[in-house]
Amino acid sequence: MKNIILSSAFCLGVLVSNAQVKPNTANFELGSGLNFGLNEGAYTFKISGMLQPQLAFEKQGENDADYFFNARRTYLNFSGTARDEKVSFFFQADFSQPTPLLDAWISYNPFGEFKIAAGQKQNVTNNREMLIMEDHLQFPDRSLLSTAYSNSGRELGLYLENTFGGERFAVVPQLSVTSGDGKNSFGADSRDIDLGGMKYGARLDVYPLGTFYEGNEKQIADLGHEQKPKFVIGAAASYNDGASNAVGEGHGDFLMYNALGETQLPDYRQVYADLLFKFKGFSLLGEYTVATATSLDGSYTDIAATEILIPTQISEFLALGSAYNVQAGYVTRSGYALDVRYSALMPEFENNANSAISDTKGWTAGFSKYFKQNALKIQAAVSSYDNASLPNNTLMGQLLFQVIF
Repeated sequence: MKNIILSSAFCLGVLVSNAQVKPNTANFELGSGLNFGLNEGAYTFKISGMLQPQLAFEKQGENDADYFFNARRTYLNFSGTARDEKVSFFFQADFSQPTPLLDAWISYNPFGEFKIAAGQKQNVTNNREMLIMEDHLQFPDRSLLSTAYSNSGRELGLYLENTFGGERFAVVPQLSVTSGDGKNSFGADSRDIDLGGMKYGARLDVYPLGTFYEGNEKQIADLGHEQKPKFVIGAAASYNDGASNAVGEGHGDFLMYNALGETQLPDYRQVYADLLFKFKGFSLLGEYTVATATSLDGSYTDIAATEILIPTQISEFLALGSAYNVQAGYVTRSGYALDVRYSALMPEFENNANSAISDTKGWTAGFSKYFKQNALKIQAAVSSYDNASLPNNTLMGQLLFQVIF
């Protein structure tokens, strides 16, 4: 009898003890990854990724076409939050690239919607399409504007963000201070130091009719089917104090010197304006940019200071000029989408044949089928580009498959 009483007391103690332990959860859903919730959601951890196998061809004029079959992107990412500590983190790598690290940052949310992030992430000073993750693009590739004035769009630095307003009217100011040398700015190892000074930038987004549905702001296409017209007007600007890469997302691609043979790098400036409209499956994106350079006086292209930089020659080192991009599309509730895009690049010095930016115009027509929102996707696109420096047009075709796990 005594043993029974002791055994019953022990079992009761175990049950009481277990009842006091906060439950943990684990679940997996295609498109949402493997999610762990600890201490009733006080801590969360997520493992996810994305695969994009692609078939493509490229053809110039009457030349034979080149065909490609590859993994365009292979992402693996980890993220997590500590609710009470108001801390979150994100890590993402692309194993189809020789330098795979894309994102690695930690953020702190001290109050309200105010956030401070430090690390490597997409810089807020680029155009709107460059703020969209690669798994949420409207087309298999980015526009001429994005690829001409950005590389990955990711930079190492400090980021500040706040949101004022909400469903009826909202303003989102953002600031950034980065190395100005792009992602993986430390290079092959820690001894490969940055060049030039810092890059300073800001972005201001205004939502006159309120913010988009939660999650619908992460993509250009209106998969959320906004029931009321919604749009965001944005403007961004950056100043890179000493650039040695064509778009300020790298370092050491070129060097310039003063009369004493000391390194003297040009300053690089970018200004963007964009608008994104969404309503019942229809979306319209318009973007415009201007890029200029300064601090060029007394610059030489050789360390001996014998070859002075002539005014138009700077366009051979930096992406200078302007560009615009307009794209529109419609996606049905069942996930079928038709999209079109037109982009143009205008170099600052049209007469310089060696300019990093060439006079180029191009259009793209695309068809997409979304399964389970954006978790599974098939995209087909045909593009035609007319580059003034090339004798023939370039025709491209792409068929891309995507799965987010």
